[in-house]
Amino acid sequence: MFETGKLAQVISEMNRYNLHILGVSESRWTGTGRLRTNTGETVLHSGRDDNIHTEGVAIVLKKGLEKSLMEWKPVNSRLIRIRLRGRHNNLSILQCYAPTNDHEEEDKDLFYEQLQAELNEIPRHDVITLMGDLNAKVGDDNNGAERTMGKFGCGSINNNGERLVEFCASNDLVIGGTLFNHPAIHRLTWYSPNGRDKNQIDHIAINGIWRGSLLDVRVKRGADVGSDHLLVIANIRLKLRRTDQRHADHRRLDVNKLKDPDVKRSFTIQIRNRFQALSDQENNTQQEMEDTNHLWNQRDKDE
Repeated sequence: MFETGKLAQVISEMNRYNLHILGVSESRWTGTGRLRTNTGETVLHSGRDDNIHTEGVAIVLKKGLEKSLMEWKPVNSRLIRIRLRGRHNNLSILQCYAPTNDHEEEDKDLFYEQLQAELNEIPRHDVITLMGDLNAKVGDDNNGAERTMGKFGCGSINNNGERLVEFCASNDLVIGGTLFNHPAIHRLTWYSPNGRDKNQIDHIAINGIWRGSLLDVRVKRGADVGSDHLLVIANIRLKLRRTDQRHADHRRLDVNKLKDPDVKRSFTIQIRNRFQALSDQENNTQQEMEDTNHLWNQRDKDE
């Protein structure tokens, strides 16, 4: 998205496909930041800090969705993490740009170590989505990895693919693009400039407990932002809610009244009862988590 006018082009395609969340790999933006577009979308980005316009990742939120944003973390030029508030379960997204298959092994090791560290920080009840240009071919042989991938991957697995499958298996993630039996043109995500070489190297994965909420993953060939990567869309059942509370009570409290022993005793009892009620509510919520229906549109695009 470093080229002039590229962001506007990306936003235009995002709106044309009615996407709620868009992930971008190799944005080539430097530094980190948050900005709002002229049409109201929120862009969160993380890039290099040496003013070199390579690598970079970003997440774009549809207008209004920023109200559900709880937190975001620009990890480095290959990884960004955000968390959105859901009706019952919150949604954590890891947008990635992995080293290519011919990179040094040390670079690949470091990437997956950082990815694991970020995944470890996500609360265990969150819906987790890992997406981006993983530069990983996972192939179509899921023998022994049935819980991690389906039979509809493309090509033959490479070293990066082995790393991705192992990482997903260790963290109970499912590689969504391998689950749906679409024609190859709707699964292949990258084409070489000459059009002869093609691969499925961009992926969207979700934690296994939410596999049933993943409705579809497919390539949309009509999106055009001048990239050799194609648009990958996932449909996931999810309901998000805003984080701000319009009716919050902002009354000023007279803390001097706590000097009165009777007032202090009454206040202590009320606080104790309130925390007990919250504890009971949390226990009830955890029992209801499995019944949540979610809808989420996501776009992953390597610029």
